[in-house]
Amino acid sequence: MLLAKMEDATAASALAGFSAKLNSIVTPLRQSFTYDQGKEISRHKELAAATGVNVYFCDPHSPWQRGTCENTNGLLRQYLP
Repeated sequence: MLLAKMEDATAASALAGFSAKLNSIVTPLRQSFTYDQGKEISRHKELAAATGVNVYFCDPHSPWQRGTCENTNGLLRQYLP
């Protein structure tokens, strides 16, 4: 799991943050990116083009499909206010 710094929760900020973080990983290790249904990933086609990563989405209202990520987000919010 990687953390990407974003200035705010906009699509432009997500695109910049995710692109920078994904491009810092060697190509064989960055194959796919799974995201929930947030509006900040609306520019997912640009992200795929900029990084060469396949972007997938979870089903709506199915946080268990990204269980590790949901748990980690909760821990980050607890320890990094």
